[in-house]
Amino acid sequence: MTTYEVESIATVVGGHTRVQDDYQGGVESVIRLNQAYPLETLQGIEEFSHLTVTWRFHLAQPEDVQLHARSPRGNSQWPATGTFVHRNHRRPNQLAVSYPRLLGVDGRDLRVTELDAVDGTPVVDLAPYFQEMGPRGPVRQPAWPGEMLAEYWRTAAERPKTCSP
Repeated sequence: MTTYEVESIATVVGGHTRVQDDYQGGVESVIRLNQAYPLETLQGIEEFSHLTVTWRFHLAQPEDVQLHARSPRGNSQWPATGTFVHRNHRRPNQLAVSYPRLLGVDGRDLRVTELDAVDGTPVVDLAPYFQEMGPRGPVRQPAWPGEMLAEYWRTAAERPKTCSP
């Protein structure tokens, strides 16, 4: 296999403080561009509403990778699917892609919301989201992702209160 060395270009600052499956919505964070990159690398980005952010599951361990079919979130009501059908840290390179909304730019800081990465996450690539580069034609998927992600973008305030013993 060919290997590549990738350096982070930015870091997530603030926002989510722990890894969680749902209730990712309503949280603001900052994508802070590393000092190694001149400010002009961000010139014009404020014209876009959304970004394409590639980031690394930095809290995951290599032993978390699972190269076999399994039910999403361990729920046997959903079909066992292969590693490349999941969107989590158990993937070989432990990378994720998110599409946060850009709220503002202040120097090296891109203020965003709806970024499902935690504080301290290394960002390995960043680009504006171009509508024309999104899916073409009708999007098709089975029912289970919609069921699994029904609560994903709800806010933490919408999380049901749990009873403590």
